[in-house]
Amino acid sequence: MTRRDMEFLFLGTSSGTPSKTRNVTGLALRGPGGGWSLVDCGEGTQHRILHTTLSLHDLRAIFITHLHGDHCYGLPGLLASAGMHNRTAPLTLVGPPPLWTFIEGVMATTGLGLPYPLAFVPVADLAAHAVLPDLAVDAIALSHRMPSYAFRFTERAVERRLDTARLRAAGIAPGPAWGALQRGLDAVLDDGRVLRAHEWLLAPRKARTIIVGGDNDDPGLLLEAARAADVLVHEATYTEAVLRKVGPAPMHSSALRVARMAAQAGVPNLVLTHFSPRYQEGEGPSSMAALEAEARGVYGGHVFLARDFDRYVLERGGRLRAG
Repeated sequence: MTRRDMEFLFLGTSSGTPSKTRNVTGLALRGPGGGWSLVDCGEGTQHRILHTTLSLHDLRAIFITHLHGDHCYGLPGLLASAGMHNRTAPLTLVGPPPLWTFIEGVMATTGLGLPYPLAFVPVADLAAHAVLPDLAVDAIALSHRMPSYAFRFTERAVERRLDTARLRAAGIAPGPAWGALQRGLDAVLDDGRVLRAHEWLLAPRKARTIIVGGDNDDPGLLLEAARAADVLVHEATYTEAVLRKVGPAPMHSSALRVARMAAQAGVPNLVLTHFSPRYQEGEGPSSMAALEAEARGVYGGHVFLARDFDRYVLERGGRLRAG
């Protein structure tokens, strides 16, 4: 990854319980400024991290979408391991208010002490905190059996390219002035002319946005946010037929319903995850192929079905590639 790319890595893509090939939910997200954040931390997430190049020393923040166990039971162990690896840098935890009660309870009942400061930001207070230096983060309420949220990550700073064609046309040759303008600094030429940086930089590109949703039975709640996003990561626990058979009680989505909303929003990249363990590789109604076919049948953008350790890179131009 180049420094200006955004990327995310799936640490778990199963819903409810792990399978032989999939752990429960966890996603590592890296912004253009380096470091990484964790979205959800199901049981076993720290074991998955051991199979990657991620370091708990570089972890900036942890975002928990909701408090069902497959999204947060791995959190106490990960926090403890970070301390045992001599982490000293502060760490921010973001989630619904009961998350802090959960962590305080674990720390009090198990004697867990951390050698680093742990700060908690309730989702409702996100707007008042710059949790990440390179990404603005806000939360969108979803529909589930308990309060659940999607986190929207948008890069804060967008570089502007120098209008080199216009500079050449004005008789300004490459040199120190070009370098100053590219850095956003005004420049003075040998003939005394003053070049204002903002006049010689092209319009900035669109800031990239990635939305990572928690459990949700109403994809339409993300419709407006998805219109401006480059990537939507959303659960697709069931196919539509199975969802209708299971009924509304679990409050999850089907691949069909998510893809239909993504098509309506015009989001160019849809990444599905959080699959029921009943879906396996191969063909047939209980296969990953069935989930994919259902999504592709109503969505014409780029659709991906995540697997554990799949890595995706969102380039500056908005193209999402697996790699």
